[in-house]
This record gives sequence, C-alpha cells and structure tokens, in this order.
Amino acid sequence: MSWQATILTLFPEMFPGPLGLSLAGKALGGGVWSCQTHDLRQHGLGRHRAVDDTPFGGGAGMVIRADVVDAALSAIQAPEGAPRVFLTPRGRPLRQQDVSRYAQGPGVVLLCGRFEGVDERVLEARGIEQVSIGDYVLSGGETAALVLLDACVRLLPGVMGSDESGVEESFSDGLLEYPHYTRPASWDGRDVPEVLLSGNHAAIAAWRQKQAEEITRERRPDLWSAWLDRRERNEAAAGRSGQSGRTGV
Repeated sequence: MSWQATILTLFPEMFPGPLGLSLAGKALGGGVWSCQTHDLRQHGLGRHRAVDDTPFGGGAGMVIRADVVDAALSAIQAPEGAPRVFLTPRGRPLRQQDVSRYAQGPGVVLLCGRFEGVDERVLEARGIEQVSIGDYVLSGGETAALVLLDACVRLLPGVMGSDESGVEESFSDGLLEYPHYTRPASWDGRDVPEVLLSGNHAAIAAWRQKQAEEITRERRPDLWSAWLDRRERNEAAAGRSGQSGRTGV
C-alpha cells in the first residue's frame, strides 16, 4: 500500500501544490504515496457553513470549533495507526527524527488551522500532536503541511535516486551537512579544497566530518551541544560495555 497523506483544510485546492512536481510529483503519479484532502467546510454549521466562533474570554480573531474538527476526523478514511498532527506555532519543533517516524508509518493525518487556531479540547480528546515548522507565524497551516509532507515523501523508498542521499545530509546524524563543490575546480579565483581532488577517501571523509562539526558549532549551537552530549553518552556506554566484556573473560 502507498503512504497516505490525509489533509483536513479549508483550502483543499492548495494540495498537492508543489508536491505534484519533481521527485514528489513523480512518486505521487507512480503510486508511492497518495494525497487526499478533506474540506473542513463540509462540516460547518448553518447556511453559511461556519467553522469558527469567537474565543471564550475575549480577544481578537476566531477559533475553529471542536465539533467541526471532530466531525471531519470521523469522516475521513485514514490508515490505521497514522499519526494525527496539527500544524501550529505553539507546537514542538519539527525534527528530522519526527519526519523519519512519520515516513516509516502508513501515512499521516494533517490538520491545517486558520484564524487564531483550533479549540484545544478536540486536540486533547483526539490525541493530536502539535508541531511547528519554525518560530514564525503563517497565514494558515497549509504551507506548513506542504513542508512536512515534502520532508516525509523524499524519505519514502524509491523516491530519491540514491539511498545515500538521505544519510549524508543535515540532521541525519545530528550535525549540519558539510559543504559541496563541483566543476569547475577553479571559479572566480576560488579553488575547490585540495583534499576533495586527492582521491583519498579516508582523508575526504575526515575533512567532511570536520567541516560538519565546525559549521554546526558556528551556526547551530543548540545542535552542537546536543551532539556533544550524545557523543559523550555513547562513549561512556561503549566504555561500560568494554569493561563488562573484560570482566567476563
């Protein structure tokens, strides 16, 4: 069965959007994944199909009603075990490990908010994860959903040309990726690092690792700190394992 993306939105025409092109579009056409949208407005109330109402406690904006979202979730046919995700600036940051988890499952159900958000009660009652793609605010969750889907689809088997493409890239091992170079070897007075032309694969691997570490330390201190902590724990665990092995000899 193909990996299924199910999107609850007020603007179903926004999908698949750019995901209908390039590698994701080819995979969509080939049945590697499917994109199904469900219009929240179908479950709106009254003659005008209202999906929102004013927030209790006052304040600006409108809030999407819990009963509308609940009805939409009950109406969709999503794969069993597919996580439900609400795209919101209030969510936890989306990480590569989250993307890998989603991609390894049967699919994902994405709830795209608008206005001031969604009634918290339905998020709690339906066990919906709250995820953010960054510390900024968008007009709605549809753009964020496209970002999440793009990150997932590229990890599906057969989408990328080389399996290594998903291994040696930013966040795959906790570090940002090393710099890349191609022909010409000299351009605008700038030369490709000599080690990349040496043919010495061990030296190239060491250079790339060093570059990844330096870039991560400079640009993302948070990732660098987490990577150092993880490396320290791994080294400590390896040390304990070695001691245990010697004890048993």
